Amino acid sequence: MAVRITWQDVYDKIHKRILDSSYAPGDKLPRDEDIAQELGCARSTVQRAMRELSEEGIVERRRKGGTHVRSYPVTRATFDISVTRHEVESAGKVYSYQLINREIAKSPRNVMAAFGLTAPKDMLRIEALHLSDRQPYIYEDRWVCTDTVPEIANVDLQCESANEWLVLNRPYDHADLRFYAQNADAYHADLLDAQLGVALFVMERTTWIGTAPITTVKAVTSPGYQLITRT
Repeated sequence: MAVRITWQDVYDKIHKRILDSSYAPGDKLPRDEDIAQELGCARSTVQRAMRELSEEGIVERRRKGGTHVRSYPVTRATFDISVTRHEVESAGKVYSYQLINREIAKSPRNVMAAFGLTAPKDMLRIEALHLSDRQPYIYEDRWVCTDTVPEIANVDLQCESANEWLVLNRPYDHADLRFYAQNADAYHADLLDAQLGVALFVMERTTWIGTAPITTVKAVTSPGYQLITRT
């Protein structure tokens, strides 16, 4: 029985050739169809692997110009959308969760802007607090497009966080990320047991599947929170 070649296999093969300089910086790679014939896979499998290499800044795809190894590879940090419970437990802490508010509401201007909407829509707003060893860890203010994710209406958000449910049940194909600091106002200072005016790290994330919006969330972290990524 023939072994099925996956896009990850193709990715690994091409990446290895770039790392060992079989394909040197600036070199033009063989055509997708030639690689597919060599490796015994579909052209679409090669295209998927090349798209990943391109998104990681390793190769450059040019319309009618083929695929080239970048002369100066782009280094990109990769941010995974983690399950907050796993994040806390991996640090050896006890995770807990509190649902603060759940309601159907009209999307405000900032949510409309995040999703690229021209008019307000009814969406599910979820406010929740994640805790680590019973101490505030992350407060999230999340809006979910129920047109895209109608199933979330049946999720018991008292018991399961929207963060965990969405990561496990609603894949996305692209996202926008923003990171910044804001001074704690009275509301966030009280929730996160922080001093009024102290700088808090904020993560904003919006995800889509195709052109359909899934969720946008503003996560405000407790003082001392650290974000770890990989390159």
